[in-house]
Amino acid sequence: MPYVDRRNRICGFLDVEENENSGKFLRRYFILDTSLGQLLWFMDNPQNLPKGEENVGSLKLTYISKVSDATKLRPKAEFCFVINAGRRKFYLQANDQQDLVEWVSVLNNATKITVPKSCDGSSCVETPLEVLGAMKQVSYKTEIVGGVPIVTATQEQGEGVNGAERGGLRRNHTQPYYLTKAQEHMAIKEGYCVKQGALMKNWKRRYFRLDENAVSYYKSELERDPLRTISLKEVHKVQECKQSDLMMRDNLFELVTNSRTFYIQCDSPEEMHSWIKALSGAIVAQRGPGRSAATMREARRLSNPCIQRE
Repeated sequence: MPYVDRRNRICGFLDVEENENSGKFLRRYFILDTSLGQLLWFMDNPQNLPKGEENVGSLKLTYISKVSDATKLRPKAEFCFVINAGRRKFYLQANDQQDLVEWVSVLNNATKITVPKSCDGSSCVETPLEVLGAMKQVSYKTEIVGGVPIVTATQEQGEGVNGAERGGLRRNHTQPYYLTKAQEHMAIKEGYCVKQGALMKNWKRRYFRLDENAVSYYKSELERDPLRTISLKEVHKVQECKQSDLMMRDNLFELVTNSRTFYIQCDSPEEMHSWIKALSGAIVAQRGPGRSAATMREARRLSNPCIQRE
């Protein structure tokens, strides 16, 4: 989902067809910077790239004439929308339907375009879209008290598009090809995050996988052997990082063990809170009396609140 970073820019990952009509979509990190009047995209979050790394694409907001849903124009491209800029059309893929709606909204708002509401057949009224940039990031604190994860908001959420209830199914870009069906069932949550190294304190993207006993991270989703496995028995705290401002990192949480504190950055606030809930739920399920199928299903449900599981 697009989120507002500490510089009040709207950011997030999208897939973009960089060469028009090629049909090849590439994963890029987008920044909508209204102060510069530009939409920029990078190979990854600039915080994870070498200092001074340039963007791989940019588009002036004044060139944009219309942003709209393109799922009918590109039926094979899931959650697709299009940016019309002069003679060029940029086709992009969002992560899910809600992500698509929010990106179309913020881009139209940034270019001061109004989009008509859905009609009932009698009349249509054009209304300006909500300003996502006015929304505050929501800060949460998760603690394990008496064996139960307690999640409390420590910052009030502003109104806007991101304040709406999330919905829809997220596409899975990172499903490891080597996992068996039994292993897939055991995984509570998995996906890419950025982790700080122990010695060099550099940041590297790693593939994380959480099961009922441990959380492991790999060099990529194609690797069979993890770089490290952290037993949930060693974890005694999972929470949003209180030093994120000092580290100049958005969406950062910490996994505290007896020997080390792991600093992990996610791609969005929603993904960060999802990992915190999933880890906390798995810890409770493991330490509680008798791990049942119901408790593990609840842990999996907490790992992605956007998907209703039965």
